[in-house]
Amino acid sequence: MIRERAYPVEPWHVREVRLDMDVLAQSESVFALSNGHVGLRGNLDEGEPHGLPGTYLNSFYELRPLPYAEAGFGFPESGQTIVNVTNGKLIRLLVDDEPLDVRYGELLSHERVLDLRAGTLHRELHWRSPAGREVKVRSTRLVSFTQRSVAAINYEVEAVGEPMRLILQSELVANETLPPQSRDPRVAAVLESPLLAEEELTTDDGGLLIHRTKVSGLRVAAQMAHDVSGPERTTIESEGYEDWVRTTIGCVLRPGETLRVVKYLTYGWSSKRSLPALRDQVGAALAAARLDRWDGLRRAQREYLDEFWDAADVRVEGDPEVQQAVRFGLFHVLQAGARAERRPISAKGLTGPGYDGHAFWDTEMFVLPVLTYTQPNAVRDALYWRHSTLPQAHERARTLNLKGAAFPWRTIEGPESSAYWPAGTAAFHIAADIADALRRYVLATGDEGTEREIGLELLVETARLWRSLGHHDRYGRFHIDGVTGPDEYTAVKNDNIYTNLMAQRNLLTAADCAIRHRDQAFDLGVTDEEAAAWRDAANAMQLPYDDELQVHQQVEGFTRLQEWDFEHTPPEKYPLLLHYPYFDLYRKQVIKQADLVLAMHWRGDAFTGEEKVRNFLYYERRTVRDSSLSACTQAVMAAEVGHPELAHRYLREAALMDLHDLNENTRDGVHMASLAGAWIALVAGFGGLRDHDGTLSFSPRLSSRLSRLEFSMQWRSIRLRVDVRPHQTTYSLRHAGPDTVLELRHHGEAIQVTGDQPVTVPVPPAHPSGPPPEQPPGRAPLLHLPEQFA
Repeated sequence: MIRERAYPVEPWHVREVRLDMDVLAQSESVFALSNGHVGLRGNLDEGEPHGLPGTYLNSFYELRPLPYAEAGFGFPESGQTIVNVTNGKLIRLLVDDEPLDVRYGELLSHERVLDLRAGTLHRELHWRSPAGREVKVRSTRLVSFTQRSVAAINYEVEAVGEPMRLILQSELVANETLPPQSRDPRVAAVLESPLLAEEELTTDDGGLLIHRTKVSGLRVAAQMAHDVSGPERTTIESEGYEDWVRTTIGCVLRPGETLRVVKYLTYGWSSKRSLPALRDQVGAALAAARLDRWDGLRRAQREYLDEFWDAADVRVEGDPEVQQAVRFGLFHVLQAGARAERRPISAKGLTGPGYDGHAFWDTEMFVLPVLTYTQPNAVRDALYWRHSTLPQAHERARTLNLKGAAFPWRTIEGPESSAYWPAGTAAFHIAADIADALRRYVLATGDEGTEREIGLELLVETARLWRSLGHHDRYGRFHIDGVTGPDEYTAVKNDNIYTNLMAQRNLLTAADCAIRHRDQAFDLGVTDEEAAAWRDAANAMQLPYDDELQVHQQVEGFTRLQEWDFEHTPPEKYPLLLHYPYFDLYRKQVIKQADLVLAMHWRGDAFTGEEKVRNFLYYERRTVRDSSLSACTQAVMAAEVGHPELAHRYLREAALMDLHDLNENTRDGVHMASLAGAWIALVAGFGGLRDHDGTLSFSPRLSSRLSRLEFSMQWRSIRLRVDVRPHQTTYSLRHAGPDTVLELRHHGEAIQVTGDQPVTVPVPPAHPSGPPPEQPPGRAPLLHLPEQFA
């Protein structure tokens, strides 16, 4: 964990003012740059020391065996693991005959800055070699949002004190040596040196490497070129071998002189293109990058982000750490999806190898809701990716003796890659999560073309899954048995309420969509009888309820299970899954992450206000938050049921997950869902955003620690700004004509906002909230607050 405040609190920057070797891997994740297609971890330019090297291309993976102690029918046989591809970040520097290595000599100063508006990582260092030679180095790195295949580094060296000979070595390196990624020797063997060389080419100022994976057969190309400006007699030469190409630049630098090198990098991969075609692809991308040059790339990067922040920014007054963190989170969420272009958005984005680079349901229920209102094009592309995996989902359903589409718990390309059935295959709610992401996107954008082209089929095939997975009992009630909801500590149970409510909406949305697009529905074989069966199942959906306790049950019979012994569970035994058998977890009332509480957020229309209060109090006492997905949802519901101070603490836990390394695993990549959760906690929690019936609704109310919350979002191509103060809220439209009208609800009351007339309305007084909810002993969100809040 990063126990000290590693990064000074600034509204638009994440700044590291000293190099801490103990948390080097964590900082590499925090400072990672990506555009959704190419991802570069924030490794030091010279490559060493490092925590975990990493250069990733979205969906570039290797196949590996899935280990089982005992195999069973229908178990997936192979998994997919993201591959560390050719590293083009490397720029080594020799000062006279001493390599610049921060572990040797004396590091006089070192600073790195992630600029959230410029989209760059800037580094400055002042180093004295063991021989007493001093240099200052400035480097700025970007991964282009406007040129999908391009990354670039501007690297400058200044001599201090006396003339010196400098040798700069810029490299492309494949098959880097990595720390062990698996304890299974079969898996380790696959992941060790996974790339086979196919072509190497050098030019006067750069070079090219093309490789393919051993098992999956994917081909990757990486190319580099350099613009060099320096003193007279600066030399440039290149050499290459199977797994590396190096361009060496040499000069004698006098005090005050600067050697400047701009390194252009381009990447491409394909499972289908020939080697010549891929070579030409990266060559063309390199030509485009050099056409814009460094200044043009940097200018385009800033213009792209100016447009994004205009539509997506969140301003927070009263908690500067949350202000920094929510922008940091939005930046990483944008990086994960901006140019993914019909590829997945994984749980770590392209910031590290965590979870093998897999996408989960986190994408649809945490990341896509944020992008729906801030960068909807990225959501459309993510939905097209899910649609492209329908053939694998159909096959998986057939294997499970089901109809429709059974989407995977974790995957890169589409096949199920989870080797643990209770938390993988049994988590069928992923189907409804995909359907809900589609529903939300269409409501927010009005994109009927996407609904017609891919949306209807996704809805139909997921509805068919639910109709075959569930059944009517003798009383006509519809049950979905033997499934796992979001809470992985309550696995393979009957009638998980989150799954049932999301499936209910899935079924009704599919039936409605089939009516809107009758011709396309007919082509998919949808009959009136089938659509009616979907409605019947939805209307008869079983929602377990304990009449005695007057709370909903997370699954059938949950409230009669034995209570977990929280009093005798020491702090060092969390997370529980690492210290207790699943057998023990599955049969007791202990919850890893928000489940029924998550249902009250996304299906709040299915609960009364009183039910939400009672449910929240009951499940709060049993939720241990062994998952980073939980805090933001608990923040949303704590705010709704009248506990804004508790909501604020949960907000901070979600927002600071990676900046403080709260789960002690940021080294493997940032927690994309938790970063998105900071936005969700603010906008859906304190802003009260809901869209259950297709109408934007807000119920804003701040905690005592916040004096103002202002956020921008998009709805049907309209840019809405919501400015929440303790006693009033102002709604205004931006870049809209005077005739533009947006209808929304404020605390249940309908209002109209026009392009030329903002609307300011009072925030009604809060109802008494009662005693604060209790958490399991030692699991309260007792996160450090700024001194003025203590």
